[in-house]
Amino acid sequence: MSNYTIAVNWSGKDALSDSDPDKVISGTDFNTEFTTAQTAINTKADLNGSATESFSATTATAGTNTTQVATTAFVTTAIDNAEAFPVGSVFISVVSTDPATLLGYGTWSAFAAGKMLVGIDSGDSDFDTVEETGGAKTHTLTTDELPAHSHDYAGGEYTGANDYGTNMSVGNLGETTDGRSKNFNSETVGGGTAHNNLPPYIVTYMWKRTA
Repeated sequence: MSNYTIAVNWSGKDALSDSDPDKVISGTDFNTEFTTAQTAINTKADLNGSATESFSATTATAGTNTTQVATTAFVTTAIDNAEAFPVGSVFISVVSTDPATLLGYGTWSAFAAGKMLVGIDSGDSDFDTVEETGGAKTHTLTTDELPAHSHDYAGGEYTGANDYGTNMSVGNLGETTDGRSKNFNSETVGGGTAHNNLPPYIVTYMWKRTA
């Protein structure tokens, strides 16, 4: 915005002699002065404002707390510095709208698909690094993971003088006396199927801010 500067040296005219033609106040002088004033006034901001009106101002340093006019650049920086979700933050929602649209700032990428979040624990090697992954949705137990246990005999098979078919038991084993082999097997149980390894959960959308 330009400032108004007097175009005609009016006070200087008083020092001129009455016979000096420059001492005469002419229409040209008035026209020059009013044109200069009009130009300056027309460049000032309209106090009522408008959607198309613009003006320039010096952008204050980030963090300035004065009555100085805040430019769009200053406001943008202030928002960036005071955002609820700085770069590296995780945004969780139950709607699929990109946070850049919801919040009006940032670049976001889908995060932790099919995974749950765990707080960092510097004392546990499984959880001591940010974005470290682990665990499994299902798990098949190994022998070492099974509780110590025993099985009943399902029966054996012996044929001969005492024929028990497949119903041979520890109780009737003593009745076999002819020395032939006796086959005993423990009862077989279990199917080896992987078990569900998930705690109760609820599904949400998650994004991580990358910029």
